[in-house]
This record gives sequence, C-alpha cells and structure tokens, in this order.
Amino acid sequence: MATRTAVAAFATCAALLAATGCSSSFGSDKEPAQDKAGKQKLTVLIATSGDAETQAVKTAAAAYAKKSGNSVSVEVAKDMNQQLAQSFAGHKPPDVFYVNSDQFANYAKGGSLYPYGDRISDADDFSEQLRGSFSYDGKLVCLPKDSSTLALAINTDLWKKAGLTEKDYPKSWEELRTVADKLTGKGVTGLVTSDEYQRLGVFMKQAGGWLTDPNQQKMTASAPENAKGLDFVQSLLKSGSMKFAKQVDTSWGGEALGKGKAAMTIEGNWLEGGMKLDYPDVKYTVAPLPEGPAGKGTLAFSNCWGVAAESAHRAAGVDLVKYLTSAQQQLAFADAFGVMPSRTSALKTYAEKKPAAKAWVEGNAYAQGPVTIAGFDKVLSQFNTDLQSLRTADPKKILADLQRNGEQAIAKGN
Repeated sequence: MATRTAVAAFATCAALLAATGCSSSFGSDKEPAQDKAGKQKLTVLIATSGDAETQAVKTAAAAYAKKSGNSVSVEVAKDMNQQLAQSFAGHKPPDVFYVNSDQFANYAKGGSLYPYGDRISDADDFSEQLRGSFSYDGKLVCLPKDSSTLALAINTDLWKKAGLTEKDYPKSWEELRTVADKLTGKGVTGLVTSDEYQRLGVFMKQAGGWLTDPNQQKMTASAPENAKGLDFVQSLLKSGSMKFAKQVDTSWGGEALGKGKAAMTIEGNWLEGGMKLDYPDVKYTVAPLPEGPAGKGTLAFSNCWGVAAESAHRAAGVDLVKYLTSAQQQLAFADAFGVMPSRTSALKTYAEKKPAAKAWVEGNAYAQGPVTIAGFDKVLSQFNTDLQSLRTADPKKILADLQRNGEQAIAKGN
C-alpha cells in the first residue's frame, strides 16, 4: 500500500510540476546531502537563442572550471520547461539552469529552487525591478542573468523612401498612427509585431494600465486604461497600417523587418543578434517606444540562474552563478549574443560601448516587469490566444476573461 501511494505521488508530481510547481523534494523534508569533495562536478542546463549563446556559455563555463578546479558540463535543452519538470520529479535536476520569469513562481512555490539570494553580497547592483521578478515570499531566490526591454525598430531605407526623417520618429500614439499609415503600401506594412501580450502589453502600460497591482495581489486587467490600450491597437489593425507577424508570412517582427515586409516593429535587444545573423545588409535604427496617454511604457524580460534545491553541489553552484553574473562576464555575453547586462554597473559600461542600443538601455528605467504568480503562465497563454483575434474581438471581453482567469490564479498562487 505504501509503495503504491509513493508511486502515485511521484506520477502526480511528474504530471503537474510544470503547471503547479510541485516540489522536487515531494514527500520529504530532508535536506540533500552535500558533496564535500574538494573538486565538484557541476551540470548546467540552458535554453539557447542559437549557436552564439551556446558557445558563449560553454566558454564561460570552461573559464570558470579552469579558475576554480571544478568541472562544468553544459547541456542545451530541447524543451526547457519539460526537461526541468521531469528532472525535478525524478529527483535528478541539473545543478544550475536557466529559469524563465513565467515559470519562476511555479518552481519557487514548489521548493525546487535553492534560495541563494542572501549569499550575494552585492545583490543591490541588480535593479529593484529585476530583483523583484525573481523574489518569492520577500526573498531573492536567484540572480537575473541578463535584461531586455522593448523599443521601436525602424527600417531606415523604407523610412527614407516614404519621405520621412529622424524628426518624424513617433513620440506619441497619434504620431505612430500617422507614420504607420504613410509607410503602408506596395507590400509593406507600417508596423508589424507579434500577436502576444509580451509585445501588445506595452500599449496597456502606456495607457496607464497593467494586468495586476504592483504587489501582484489583485488583478487590474478590467481597468479602462487597459481597454484604451487595446482599443488603440485594434484601430491600427483595422486600418491595415499594423499587422501581426503571421499575417505577413513571418514568424516574428525581426523577420518582417529584415525581409522588408515591415517598416517598423516592436522588439527587444535580441533583435540585434537576429539581424546581424539573418539580415546583415538591412539598415535599421532603434528609437524609444512612443508615449501613450499615461506617458512612457515598455516591458522588461529576463531569466535567472537557478540552483536546484536538491543539488548535492549547491555551494559550488552558487559560486558558478557568481562568476557567470560578474560584470566582466555579463559584458562578454552582451558582445557574444546581444543581451544587456542585468548588473547596473555593467549596464552603464554596455551603454557606453553600444550607443545604438540607447533606447533599450534607457527603457530599463521605466520598464514593467513580468507577472510572477504561480500558475499564471496558464492565464497568459489563454490571454495570448485571445489576442490573436483582437482585430475583430471586443477588447473589453478579452480583458474580462483575463480578469476572471487571473483572479482564480491569484487565489491559488498566493
């Protein structure tokens, strides 16, 4: 009977981990025995944007191994969330791994993450917004590995062909509408972006709204400011001066910009690497997003370096994270694959070296961080599905559904 119960509990944990954050130490309160050997063998699991990122992480891991004497094995995940869920449920997690902000609360609530924040003496070198994205129950759990914000990328050749100059870079919603209209025609759409809240959410923020209150204790999706933001997007979609990437046979805004199907797109600083790799001859510039009725607004994104609660090498894992998040190493990552440093001190150096990234860098000062509530990833997935039909759907209905689903998640997640 006891054996069958244990097997059932294990199966339940394996099935529900990704959705509920089922603890990697399910059914046991024992602390994992720690390896006391002088030299540690660490495993690292990452989700990569491409060969440049993979090689950069492996190079950094090799440098750390040479410096510390510990060995580090880096594996690239095919499906990060699935592989982490399986490893937690099987009690064989990697020692160090990427944790996406939308899954962070699930893992933190379930006890799968070792909260090492109190072991970082200079944690205040990471912005309050980034620290908040990876804190749980008031404690910093893991360090943000980099930072990204959204800005307006403009195809400069198409811009000039339309008779526009730098003075015409849009600074308000109405100016955005005007230039998007002027740029649309002959196979070009003025503004193309993804059909998801991770892009369209900027208009909600610029209108003075957001999904939750600052403490993530109350849903605010049904607020009129959010409807105003989506109403504006809908008006652009109906006019034809804005389209979603799929509507122009592309997978994302960067591809639409590179192929000349979009004159403008809303994307993060990862665009730099994508354009350099796939469209090196396309000229573009990056400007701040236009202000809405409530002023400036952009979104912030990051992953953190997680250390497994069940790791037998937690001290060495934290030591590796300290190395990977050092200012020097973050700047090396920035050069290698386009991410911005999450350390404020390193970000300042990055801004001096990369003046073309000014809009992305300055966006950190007013960026909205992600919602990090256990189970909220399901809510956002449904929200993104609903946003696909924004051109013809009722924005208030979409937001009312988000409000209802979010309230249920908050009730369960907090």
